[in-house]
Amino acid sequence: MTIPFELPEEDRELSPHTGYTRAHWEAVADGLLGAAWRWATPEGAFLDLPGRPSGSGVRSDGLEGYARTFLAAGFRVAGADGKDPHGWLERYARGLAAGTRTPGRDDAESWPLILDHHVQGQPMVESASVALGLKLTRPWLWDRLDGDVQDGAEKWLRGAINHTPAPNNWYLFPFMVASFLEEVGRGDAATARAMERALDLMETWYRGDGWYADGDGRAFDHYNGWALHLYPVLHAHLSGDAALSARFGPRLREHLEGFSLLFGGDGAPIHFGRSLAYRFAASAAVGAGAVTGHTPLSPGASRRLISGNLRYFLERGALTDDGLLSLGWHGPHDATLQHYSGPASPYWASKGFVALLAPEDDPLWTAPEEAMPSEGPDRVLALPAPGLLVQSTQADGIVRLHNHGSDHVRPHEGEFADQNDAHYGRQAYSTHTGPTSLTNAADNHLSVEVGGVASVRRRLHPLGAGQGDGWGWAASWYRPVFVSGPPMVPGLLVESVTVARGAYELRVHRVAGAPHGARATLTGWATEKLRSELRGLHGWGEADRVRAPQGTAYEPWVRMPRLSAEVEGTAVLAALAALSEDDVALADAVAETTLTEDGLTVRWSDGFRTVVTFGETLSVQGD
Repeated sequence: MTIPFELPEEDRELSPHTGYTRAHWEAVADGLLGAAWRWATPEGAFLDLPGRPSGSGVRSDGLEGYARTFLAAGFRVAGADGKDPHGWLERYARGLAAGTRTPGRDDAESWPLILDHHVQGQPMVESASVALGLKLTRPWLWDRLDGDVQDGAEKWLRGAINHTPAPNNWYLFPFMVASFLEEVGRGDAATARAMERALDLMETWYRGDGWYADGDGRAFDHYNGWALHLYPVLHAHLSGDAALSARFGPRLREHLEGFSLLFGGDGAPIHFGRSLAYRFAASAAVGAGAVTGHTPLSPGASRRLISGNLRYFLERGALTDDGLLSLGWHGPHDATLQHYSGPASPYWASKGFVALLAPEDDPLWTAPEEAMPSEGPDRVLALPAPGLLVQSTQADGIVRLHNHGSDHVRPHEGEFADQNDAHYGRQAYSTHTGPTSLTNAADNHLSVEVGGVASVRRRLHPLGAGQGDGWGWAASWYRPVFVSGPPMVPGLLVESVTVARGAYELRVHRVAGAPHGARATLTGWATEKLRSELRGLHGWGEADRVRAPQGTAYEPWVRMPRLSAEVEGTAVLAALAALSEDDVALADAVAETTLTEDGLTVRWSDGFRTVVTFGETLSVQGD
């Protein structure tokens, strides 16, 4: 793919893996900003990028264009110690003055008011980007504004503090607004409450292993990196708050121990969770760790990861011919989007430029690139707190994420199949494949069919996760729900176990309470470019391949392997799956599978033995 703006020459001596240097990051930031500003209103309060509007409407979308690109400009200029060769900050200062002069008016420049999240919520999201941009650039922008402009901006920003956020990472938006207002001497009891409330919630959402839930439920996804870790750690770093750094920094370090493995050898992040159109924002936590020192990665490994992530998208069509970030993954892709996605939404990718806060003489930019975690030996990593199992293979650079703990069902919600979310409900995700659309057959999914209606997987209940030498496991249970007819079958539940070894995935399911005439199906990875294999070991009958004509974010048309079996009452089903560039010979991997009253025993061809025991307490052992 041709990148529609000029980049410096590659430096393969300093950056043998990617060729990218700090100058490349600056050039990409400038290129993205230049392309976006072509769509600004006369005074620069809105950047009305072309494309389908979000559910919040075009005025909110235009504010989003201003605020999210301001993040890129803020990191770009702050990292250069105020040097602003393209005059970005002058434009943002002019737009801030115009947007906050008479907010709420229906004219060409006035920003929408910040109201409660369920009324007109999106401007609250953007207020955090405006506040962080102002915090980053204070000496060169805020401190040079007239007093009446500062007053107007404060009044608009306080809408975030005075209204109710969504019950998740949104509480960090008024937190960032309060952080900025307190820094510039405009704090009060309200700003103090906003900060205390967010920090208190962070404690209730922290579940361990460096992972936060995005709210009171069990949503674990990329919001951990580009929001839940980023805002508190950046606030502490920029404000010089040693106590908060000591509190949140070690959590970021622990998060990166596992999260840094979730990038493939080609630079791709794991395709999992919502808001994937933010693309290289996925590496924001890695950049923040490098900038603040809260990272287990060496500077060379950190740069290899973030630059590989940036280059991955630039070279795969993420930019339009005009240099704008499109709504999608590689290029435009509707199934990747949410209702809140608008033309400027992808510019939360600007968070990836947090790495520019490291000055040009920082080891992040001067140390030679080193291999990142997924480029080392094959690894299996269990993350019990979020209920995730990570599996990477060096030969093909593929990273797989087996999901036994993250869903997108909020505590107050019931379970309905028409709320099914392909970005959480599948059993496995990877850096090289995406989920199929909701209107096609589901990939990586165990479905129980009753009366010809297939079930979906919604609320997950983790049963544990662990690892041994070269292998690991994770397990969960769920109640299948149905899109038509009764939403649930009384007593029907599914217990699922994934055991990862090398490139192999042992998938064991125990279906309980299946009514007469029920049928179970299991699908594998959806791809045509790679090898996707699925072999029944116990309980499965028919094997075939099913097509998904709408494709995925990676391929326009895909197929996946499928196993089927009649089930009634209780049934234990075992299969071996693999995703790889080459044939991994599933037929030769397992020597024997045995089901007894004590559980399922799988004896591998190399002599290794896996024992899965169901009962009151599920256990997985390997020897």
